[in-house]
Amino acid sequence: MTIQQIYDLGLEMGMNADPRGITKVKALLKERQKEYKELSDKKKKYFDEESLHNPYADSGILYGDPKKNIKKILVGIDPDATEILLADRLNQKGEKIDMVIGHHPVGITLAALHDVMDIQTDAYAQIGVPVNVMDALMHERMDIVKRRIHPTNHNQITDTARLLEIPLMNLHTTWDNMGNKFMEEYIAKKTFDRVGDILDYMLELPEYQIAAKGKNAPEIVSGSAKSRAGKIAISFTGGTNPSKEAYIEIAKAGVGTLIDMHIPEEGLTELKKLHVNVINAGHMASDSIGANIFLDALEKQGIEVIPCSGLIRVKRKGGK
Repeated sequence: MTIQQIYDLGLEMGMNADPRGITKVKALLKERQKEYKELSDKKKKYFDEESLHNPYADSGILYGDPKKNIKKILVGIDPDATEILLADRLNQKGEKIDMVIGHHPVGITLAALHDVMDIQTDAYAQIGVPVNVMDALMHERMDIVKRRIHPTNHNQITDTARLLEIPLMNLHTTWDNMGNKFMEEYIAKKTFDRVGDILDYMLELPEYQIAAKGKNAPEIVSGSAKSRAGKIAISFTGGTNPSKEAYIEIAKAGVGTLIDMHIPEEGLTELKKLHVNVINAGHMASDSIGANIFLDALEKQGIEVIPCSGLIRVKRKGGK
């Protein structure tokens, strides 16, 4: 496969797993294309044309010729300049790694992280939060995230890849969408009375079993194993965590148990006050679920995968 084909497959799988639904995602892209056509030539000069067909600004090809053929990749959750150097060192030892693929955004995709957060507006609307309320809260949060990232040296990793001529790509919301859909379908297979029952069921997944052996198991951080579960919500996608005010709205919507990869303390404090159970699923293990779905598809195409940087590689048959 070429770099472009790998990237396109990631977008396709991410869009098919998007909580908003593929129809809405395509409609948003058409709307963006229309807005682009109406821009002046001066404004078009600075417009990210990649966004006309990629709905996830936090995922992209960061360095490398899209036509380059790829046979072996180094893949991790949080690769940085260290992993670029690792790929170069492994190549010196004869590994022949063609590209590094990371999950979390770096470079231009990190600078645009806030753009994908609007996914949460629709996702939380589906569990009962008024869409107008979530829309207002999310845009406030998006502005904060944008300002926090703006002064960072986000191109450092991309510069390292360029100087060492190591192709680099990251797939963030695309993989998170896959992991989110997987967990929603997995949890929906059973009915749960107690929060502890949910936790036990999650620990049947190999990513969480491996994480547990490494002292990073999913854990109940609000409520207890004997707490009544109530309505369950999964929050695995949408860039980064919402504001504490958004968590309050989730409680108002009747959510009894929230399963999140990780949750900020201020949000957790509010959910405890409102007696909403929270399961911290674990960041690396949860991110690995979406990554593994994609990597299974790549391996079917003959791509060799070398896991690193927090990736818990688990191969599945039939999506189990």
